[in-house]
Amino acid sequence: MEGRHFEGEHPMSDTPRARLRTWMCVVCGFLYHEADGLPEEGIAPGTSWEDVPGSWTCPDCGVSKDDFEMVELD
Repeated sequence: MEGRHFEGEHPMSDTPRARLRTWMCVVCGFLYHEADGLPEEGIAPGTSWEDVPGSWTCPDCGVSKDDFEMVELD
């Protein structure tokens, strides 16, 4: 039923944004922290990985976003 939500379920608009993540270049180890962004490259702090342009490349080794993996940092 549209508009009804059960305990433990949340409509998309009420769901808090997922925790900001970190992505690592598997070629050179460069880390992209969503919380920090890359302001020097025009990527604002808080920019999710999905919102980083597809044409963006690793600033250290030049590979594409396809060569990055999400990593868990303590």
